[in-house]
Amino acid sequence: MNNERLLKLLDYYNQNPNDPFIIYGIALEYSEENAGEALNFFNILLEKHPEYLPTYYHAAALLAEMEMTDKAEEVYKKGIALAEKDNDQHTLKELKNAYLNFMYE
Repeated sequence: MNNERLLKLLDYYNQNPNDPFIIYGIALEYSEENAGEALNFFNILLEKHPEYLPTYYHAAALLAEMEMTDKAEEVYKKGIALAEKDNDQHTLKELKNAYLNFMYE
């Protein structure tokens, strides 16, 4: 985790608490060393910004890592559905591959 980058992101978040890109950056920074805080920020994205597609891959992977398998599966499925709706083939492929790996681990 890069503390300097995290502090800047948190400052940006305080200025713009509704910017999903900033929230996503904070979640990714925390995911390296503080899964609980990362999950808090991923949950903000999932609840307040459900159309922010980049969230789903990393949030589901973190949930799987934390052995929250039911929630991880739910997040993968929602991300796949959103990628299909958005016709985002690249993200759809990544989510489907990650979901298959998750199901067979």
